[in-house]
Amino acid sequence: MSLSPVYAIVDGDVLARRGLDLVTAAEALLEGGVTLMQLRWKGHYSAQVYQQAVRIAELTREAGATFVVNDRADIAALLNAGVHIGQDDLPPADVRRVVGPDTVIGISTHNAGQFEQAIQEPVSYIALGPIYGTISKERPDPVVGITELALLRQAWQGPLVAIGGITRERAPEVWRSGADSVAIIGDLYPEQASKSSVRDRAEEWMRIANEQSRR
Repeated sequence: MSLSPVYAIVDGDVLARRGLDLVTAAEALLEGGVTLMQLRWKGHYSAQVYQQAVRIAELTREAGATFVVNDRADIAALLNAGVHIGQDDLPPADVRRVVGPDTVIGISTHNAGQFEQAIQEPVSYIALGPIYGTISKERPDPVVGITELALLRQAWQGPLVAIGGITRERAPEVWRSGADSVAIIGDLYPEQASKSSVRDRAEEWMRIANEQSRR
């Protein structure tokens, strides 16, 4: 698969702190030009949350964007969405049985051993991180760093996503080090978040990515 250089994460915890709901954030990101989006919801999937996920799936489909659900292969299958799994989730081969042969599956890795194992799995892309320190997780893994990213890039010819502490200032360095895409959470949502401010931030991210692609 070909990945957009900007991978926007609609994170339930971060958005709750910013005072913005999931659907509004997704609408703003799509209006800002985002074409690759993940719903990251770590809590209970209540009926209300599920309906929001359904609406986001509809919005991404209408926009021609790729939609990915974090962790939950069952929810992804119901929504005809991709799924992103972590090291403690179902093995990729079992996820593939749930979502089918053509669905996008991504997997998080945090060191060389996990990355090398992921190469052997039936996944569509591999995510590596945290590249920098991050506050988006309560117990983050050790920082991977740019040098390790560049080294592991040589072992995998498929799509590579970098995640963790990536800002607008740092993103060009990450792309130059071999990442096809950068996953963003914190730097995507201003402290005073509104639909317009998130849309503006998404547009800024897309401009930076377009400028980098022309270099």
